[in-house]
Amino acid sequence: MMNKRDWTIGITHLIKPSFDPENAAFQGRADFVYFPSRHEADFPMGALPPLDAFLVWTPSISVNTINQLSNCKIIVRYGVGYDKIDLTGLDRAGIAFSNNPEYGPEDVADTAMGLILALQRRLVQHNALAKGYSDTWQENHLTPMLHSPRTTVGIVGLGRIGTSVARRLAPFGYKVVAYDPYISNGMFRALQVERIAALEELVERVDVLTLHCPLTAETESMIDRQVLDRAKPGLLLVNTARGKLISSLDTIEHCLRNGQIGGVGLDALPEEPPGPHPLIEAWRQDEDWTKGRVIITPHNAFFSDDSMYECRFAAAETARLFLEEGIQRNRVAAP
Repeated sequence: MMNKRDWTIGITHLIKPSFDPENAAFQGRADFVYFPSRHEADFPMGALPPLDAFLVWTPSISVNTINQLSNCKIIVRYGVGYDKIDLTGLDRAGIAFSNNPEYGPEDVADTAMGLILALQRRLVQHNALAKGYSDTWQENHLTPMLHSPRTTVGIVGLGRIGTSVARRLAPFGYKVVAYDPYISNGMFRALQVERIAALEELVERVDVLTLHCPLTAETESMIDRQVLDRAKPGLLLVNTARGKLISSLDTIEHCLRNGQIGGVGLDALPEEPPGPHPLIEAWRQDEDWTKGRVIITPHNAFFSDDSMYECRFAAAETARLFLEEGIQRNRVAAP
């Protein structure tokens, strides 16, 4: 075991000093170098070569950065997704890579449930309209309104978060079905979730579709206009995973306007923060056709005070274990 501060650890944007969770994980034996920029192009390159490990959140890590990491043994992403990490480049450079999947599945699942219930019960729209009621009150119903025991929810991705969502859906009385070709039949049976063999079949069956899979070459743009055209009119679509699982904001806007999608709850967008787009502008201006139908949150489904500490400690501990004991948790191999 190390007896002094022998490690130099880089920490990127989204994490802010002080680095108490990281210091706790390294048991006071590391110095930390902060990279506050959202973009790797702005990294001070002279600060990269001394790093023994790099803890990464927002920025992409391309070969331009990798070529400067001459002493780095491992990169650990604070989050689960790794679509912005050049895994092949890391492999060629002999740098290990791990993600951080353990933290916060409950928080993301809670957010997904909140979005499902808000859309199903039309809570945002009720809240806005109720401000203008004076002579009437309880008789102001909104239709259509789904009834949970007669509603089928489809989950795409039955990993840690998808499983947490399935467990939350069951007590509400929903019928739960899922598509995930990589999960065993035993898991489906243990959760009492019906397995659907194809994404297209899943979409045809459900009233609510919630996405919980990683962004990969296989899953990018998996929810496109052709898939959504197979859905029941009025589908409620929730995405707390990655924005690019859905082909484009154009697809969402088109399907909302023609009624194929009844409402969307999005914690992840293709571009963050979002650039100019008619759907985003309509949402910002609270245009009538979006009221209660478009709920967007700023990619913070993972967050709670407790889960953020867990996330930071676990990522740093993964780096420490690799540097000091040669143990690599949550290894992600190059394709």
